[in-house]
Amino acid sequence: MAWNLDDSRPIWPQIKDILTRDILSGKYEMGGHFPTVRDLAETAQVNRNTMQRALSELENDGIIISNRTAGRTVTTDEKLLSDIRKSIAGQSIETFKSEMAQLGFTLDEVIAMMKENNKE
Repeated sequence: MAWNLDDSRPIWPQIKDILTRDILSGKYEMGGHFPTVRDLAETAQVNRNTMQRALSELENDGIIISNRTAGRTVTTDEKLLSDIRKSIAGQSIETFKSEMAQLGFTLDEVIAMMKENNKE
């Protein structure tokens, strides 16, 4: 797993974003077991408290569920994951549109370039 963490913002939100994308991409199956704080912190080479903060936020968002005796699992709420996926995609699209507009491209020009690029 690529943990491309940087100093541009706090570490725990970056970890939360990485884990959210891993869940949305299917790396962790819906309803499946989720790694422990210790294992994830070791893999990411971060403090356990930092990892715990990210996991707590994922729990608050309903993305993972804490089971007192069985650890954590990924939610089985397909609608929640679909809504999160669409929200992230929407944010990416808005950023992309803004960057293209700053370069002077119209929406039609961007669509044409994307279609052309898709043929290659």
